Amino acid sequence: RAALDRAAVLLRIKRDVNRLDNVWGVGGGQRPVKHLVKEMNLLLREYLLSGEVSEAEHCLRELEVPHFHHELVYEVRAGGPGGPGGSPPHGPADARCPQAVVMVLEGSGEGPVAMMVTLLKVLWETGLVTLDQMNRGFQRVYEELGDISLDVPLAHSLLERLVELCFDRGIITRALRDACPAR
Repeated sequence: RAALDRAAVLLRIKRDVNRLDNVWGVGGGQRPVKHLVKEMNLLLREYLLSGEVSEAEHCLRELEVPHFHHELVYEVRAGGPGGPGGSPPHGPADARCPQAVVMVLEGSGEGPVAMMVTLLKVLWETGLVTLDQMNRGFQRVYEELGDISLDVPLAHSLLERLVELCFDRGIITRALRDACPAR
């Protein structure tokens, strides 16, 4: 009877489907990739608006997908799809709504770059993003830089700036910095 009463209460919760999924065991790696990418994109957008690193860290932990944190590194793009206030870009680079690094490339100004470097530094120091995931996220951007450049002509120079800042702050290795494609 207690279990049925608990289930009835949980089913009355309208907005929090993710909480219900977590309570009943559908969480973490069992969620669809599209959902996880969308959550990471939302996490990064909220971070750019609020600047609260601890909240971003908490949200990432709450997703319970440490094997997928490379996606967050990949998605570092200022303002989300199309940059601040823009419409979603089109093309192969954006087929999965890219995250942190790509967010920076599609953003404008130094503010988003500095904020994302700060976020990546904290996630690196806390161990939420491993060396392998950092490498995988940046490598994916390197591989897709040609396509990203079609939508964002300054992508190469922005990426070089981001990579240098990340290297200077000890977030990425020299080998990963040196692998950054040059114009």
